[in-house]
Parts: sequence; structure tokens; C-alpha cells
Amino acid sequence: MPTQKSTLPLSEAPKPTYNHTPENIEDLCQNLAEQLFTNDTTICFSKSKTRHSFAQPHESPAAVFRPRTTEEVSAIAKACHERNIAITSYGGGTSLGGALAATRGGICIDFQEMNKIIQVHEDDLDIVVQPNVGWVELNQYLDEKNLFFPPDPAPGAKIGGMIAMGCSGTNAYRYGTMKDWVLSLTLVLADGTIVKTRNRPRKSSAGYDLTNLIIGSEGTLALVTEAVLKLTALPKNLHVGLAVFETMAEGVSVAIAIMKSGTVLEAIELMDAAGTHSVNTSKLVPALTLLEKPTLFLKFSNPSPQTVTEQIALVRSICDQHHSLSFEASGEKERIDTLWAARKCLGNSFMSMKKDETDVFIHTDACVPLSNLARLVAESEALIAGTGWFCCNMAHAGDGNTHTAIVAPLADKAAVEELLSKIQRLALELEGTITGEHGVGLKLRDLLVEEVGKEGVDVMRGIKGALDPKGLLNPDKIIRLESDV
Repeated sequence: MPTQKSTLPLSEAPKPTYNHTPENIEDLCQNLAEQLFTNDTTICFSKSKTRHSFAQPHESPAAVFRPRTTEEVSAIAKACHERNIAITSYGGGTSLGGALAATRGGICIDFQEMNKIIQVHEDDLDIVVQPNVGWVELNQYLDEKNLFFPPDPAPGAKIGGMIAMGCSGTNAYRYGTMKDWVLSLTLVLADGTIVKTRNRPRKSSAGYDLTNLIIGSEGTLALVTEAVLKLTALPKNLHVGLAVFETMAEGVSVAIAIMKSGTVLEAIELMDAAGTHSVNTSKLVPALTLLEKPTLFLKFSNPSPQTVTEQIALVRSICDQHHSLSFEASGEKERIDTLWAARKCLGNSFMSMKKDETDVFIHTDACVPLSNLARLVAESEALIAGTGWFCCNMAHAGDGNTHTAIVAPLADKAAVEELLSKIQRLALELEGTITGEHGVGLKLRDLLVEEVGKEGVDVMRGIKGALDPKGLLNPDKIIRLESDV
């Protein structure tokens, strides 16, 4: 009998066997005829590729199902498991790094019909939602209750995708990432089994932490059909600030000085001159024209108006010490919305820098200890200088997470990826990570081996094999199932 191991090396992993013949897919659809589905090729491909996430034409599902309940998701998964059909899932379509690509074909579960707020427990500060509730819409609902859900990735992101990617956003410095705001999940496993990870208490030591195992697993271990989310009080006396500098290094120095002062802001974001140029060019914020220089975007909040005034005064002083070209802070709602919209539209503004519709958008998502942030930013700037492509550096400066984004011709895609790999390897040299909030997807799988080691990846493959032995759920993401795929 072969020795049982604690890990599953790629060389010993069973080869997945899919049956995606037209006959098998048609049989599946007939078996699930009572459910909402389509096999329109245009719709199918739209669930695999977006403006921010690349996929080849053949990386498309053969059918898209739109379940309405956990039980319907379970029925789809069970039928696919019986027929060896791969499953990808789709929510808001904002994820990056090829996470949506149906590399093996199969079918897609589109959660658009599962968009209901099920129950809010105001006294417990938690809420139960289906996976396709958007965080923007959720906060609009909570606003009148004086409650707030902090994670804030791209504006179109949905809760299920945010859980799958382990996302964060501009509020992570103050409030933490998605894993800090999920109490419990209802899951459908690859074979259709329904699992609830825990109840609603704020803490639990009851067995393995299944909730956090699923967060950040990119749809490879289970399908999220319901979530219990933590809430907090709506920030009070909110102000937004803008500080402009001649160099990114000055902006980084200010961010670190703010944190070392002991003053905790709501957010500290840094955008380079190219980023401000893209915002201006896009005209996504028509009421604002940014000075095209490195810019810090700051949020202030506290129950005490006096404390907010003191925070602003301290930050203004720090900015002055680091030679800021200008400083503004406002508590007027219209101005707050305008200034912060310039930061939140940055990802979409990159699309305005395309010279051709076929141009590609590729990015990094490196994160390093704060003391190494200045070096990561400086060396990233040096690497992208003079390439001729549109290049932008921005940082969630409060937690050391940076994004280098490039828009380039499709013919240059391989060269762009090679350059960005150098930045991600630099992050590893600086004791950081290749992805702080966007996930591994397809392109970072080999770099993941460099970060956690072959043994670490083999442990992940073992977990994948235990929960999804046929490799049906979002195959090829995070870890390789076969050496040549």
C-alpha cells in the first residue's frame, strides 16, 4: 500500500476527467429544465471575460444557469458532479487576473437572481444576505439604520465574489479585509452537499474554521449561497482630504508619518501622476480636475467633531513638513462625494487610456510591510519608466498594498506580464506577498510557489482534492491540476 502523505504533489494528483460533449451538456440542461438557463454563446462568453479580466475565446462555458435558492445551486452542482461537468461562477464581474475564465468549458452559475437581503439584526450588528447583493447597495440600505459594512472593492462587486476573492479596498487600513467581516457562510460543495459553517456569534472555537477556509478560495472549494456579515456604526463627522506632492516618495513618507503619530484615519490612499491623468482623461468625475501630480486621498472620521479638526490639523502639518504642493479637507457631502469618486473611479478610468479596443489591462497586487513600501514604490516606478505603455502606480498606503497597472497593445501582453512579474518578485524579496486583495487566479499560480513554497502549494492541492476530488469547481485557479494546464 502506498504511503499516505500530508500533501498532494502535482506529480501524484489524479488527472481530472471532464465530459463536456454537447450531448452531456444537453442532457444536463434537459435534466435541469425547470431552472433558468441559457446557452447563447455571446452571453456565455460574457461570463468568462470582462474589461478587466482576460479570457481566450475557447475559455467559455457552454451554458449559464441562474439559480434562485441554495437548493437550486445544490441541484446544479449534484447534476454536474454526476456528469463530470466543470463549474465556474459569476457575480458582479469585477474580479481580475482571469478568475472568471472557464478554462475547461463546462457551465457557469450566474448568481444574479440571488440578490436578496434576508434579515438584518440591528442589535447584534449583523446581516444575512444572498451572494449577489452588492456592497454599494447594501450600504445604501444600511445608511438609514446608521449602520455600515466597510469592505469596499470595485463599485460593482457583489458579496459572493468579495468572499471568494478575499477582497478589501480603500477601507482596509482602518477596518481590515473581507475575512474580518464574515461571521458565517452557507455553502454548496462540489457534489451538491449543503454546509453551514457556523452560527452568528462574534467568536467561536468550534472545530476547524471553515468560514475562513472558503474566504479567498476563489470559487475552487465551494459555492457561497448565503452569508452572515458583521456590521458597524456609520462613520460620523466624515471629512475627505486631498494632498498633492511632487514625488510618490513624499506621499509614502506622509502616510508612514501619519500612522507613526498614533492618529488612525479612515483611509490613506496614494495615486501617482499617471493615475490622476487617467481620472482627468476619463471625465468620470466631471466636477473635478485633479492636479496631475502624486496625490494622497485621506478620510477622517470620529464621533467628536473636535477630534476630526485635530486630526486634519495634524495631517496638514505633516504634509507641510514633507513639502506638499497643496492640501484640502472638506466635510461638505457634495465635495466629499466628488473627491472620493476620483479615487474610486481609478480602475475604470484606466479603460480610457486604451488606444485600441484590443489593448489589454494588466496589473500587480503586491503588498509589503510598511517599512518596505517606499522601496517597492520607487523600484516599481523605475521598472515601468520608459516602456511607452500607459503605466500607473497606486497604493493603499495605510496597509502597504500597491497596484502597478499597465494598458498596452495585445501584442505586448507577454512583455507586460514579464515586467510585472519582476515587481511581484520584488515584493517577495521585501517580505511581502504577490497578491494583497485580488487573488491568484491563473497568472500568479507559479509565483505562489515562490511565495509559500512547493510544500505550501501541495497542502492547498490536498485541501482542493479533499473537498473537490473531481476538480470541478473553477478548475486551474490558484493551483495547477495538471502540469501543462
